[in-house]
Amino acid sequence: MAATVAVTIVGRTYELNCDPGQEEYLSSLAAEVDVRATELLRLVGQVGDARLLVMVALSMADEMVDLKRAVDRHAEGLEAVPEAAPIPSESADSLLAGGIEALARRIEAIAEHLEKA
Repeated sequence: MAATVAVTIVGRTYELNCDPGQEEYLSSLAAEVDVRATELLRLVGQVGDARLLVMVALSMADEMVDLKRAVDRHAEGLEAVPEAAPIPSESADSLLAGGIEALARRIEAIAEHLEKA
């Protein structure tokens, strides 16, 4: 059974359905849309609801594309980070220590890559 959430965007309240347990998440999304819509109205003045919706959607889509591009650039750089060679050892403690050292090297390499970006 669907849950119903009342969300307010630019002073207008809308009743929306969502999956049970998703009410808080939907409310947080609506709050983000409200912030963006309110800011746009402050910048451009009163516009129709449809135009405001398009402007908010385009603003969010633009940010999403920028984020995807940034993630793709970082992912390409991470692919260039060499895998740490396994450290041969007979004991579990030595294997664990080697794994931690390899992970530390990988984290350092990622950090260096991010600092250069």
